[in-house]
Amino acid sequence: MDRKQVTDWLTAYEHAWRTPGTEALAKIFTEQASYLQGPYREPVIGLPAIARMWEDEREGPGEVFQMTAEIVAVEGDTAVARVEVRYGDPVDQEYRDLWIMRFAEDGRCNSFEEWPFWPTETTTARPAGS
Repeated sequence: MDRKQVTDWLTAYEHAWRTPGTEALAKIFTEQASYLQGPYREPVIGLPAIARMWEDEREGPGEVFQMTAEIVAVEGDTAVARVEVRYGDPVDQEYRDLWIMRFAEDGRCNSFEEWPFWPTETTTARPAGS
């Protein structure tokens, strides 16, 4: 993978989120892809399961949001991107996220891992003894 291919994949991901149904997922994920929504969550495995999760997680293809992505690194079949998503107009929800993606030879993702962060979460360490 190179930066252009990863940029194209990120664009296709956003397009799939904005498209009715889940057929577009087969263009961006392999049949047995793994989709991890957070570091402590169970992975969603396989295209049918990813499609069900996809429909459960979004309000629909008309959902109002803005997404920006910056590629942090690409090495071999692995890429990392910093993503920011702002939902609503006016914005009523936002998060920043790191995406770790591993790609098959055909350019589809076979392992997708999110590390999401919402503004209300703290990044400070817990005090000693707590």
